[in-house]
Amino acid sequence: MPAISSALRLAVRQLSDKEKEAVILKAARRDAELFDMLTYELVEEVTLQDVYNQSAETITDLLHNASGRNMSKARNKALRKAVKEIARFKRITKDPKGEADLHLHILRLIFEYYTSHFEGYYKSFFTATARLLLKTTQLIRKNLHEDYHLEYKPEVDHFLQQIHHRNQPLSFQLPYVFEVD
Repeated sequence: MPAISSALRLAVRQLSDKEKEAVILKAARRDAELFDMLTYELVEEVTLQDVYNQSAETITDLLHNASGRNMSKARNKALRKAVKEIARFKRITKDPKGEADLHLHILRLIFEYYTSHFEGYYKSFFTATARLLLKTTQLIRKNLHEDYHLEYKPEVDHFLQQIHHRNQPLSFQLPYVFEVD
């Protein structure tokens, strides 16, 4: 993204309100993420819960509708898209708790419906799930208050236990339990 020059800032300040409105609406029509961000920030009817629900629904659809010759690879591709959806949610809302909740939403879906894809020849889906779980634990520890650590601990411990129960090698260290300070 290019740096905004002082000349551009000055030119924007000199625009009338009507011209600024036209520029903003034109940019929002071209960029879907900007449109969503402006809608979230400016429209009172659109709440954080609405944006969260939309992202959760998109993630669920991505994982449920994955298809291909190799389902492990297809689920892995859907998982990457789901993580990108979480990043989009974070850019729009700047909400760390919602980000952590969406990570846990993905993990719930995987451990409820797709653990059979861990056993295939391609271990990429298993490894990607384990990496997502590690990232989720780090995200909760780093960005959320300690009270949330206690709230998320039982569920995260359950996921960690299921990953370690598989006895499949990982190229990174995954904790056995979610440590709470």
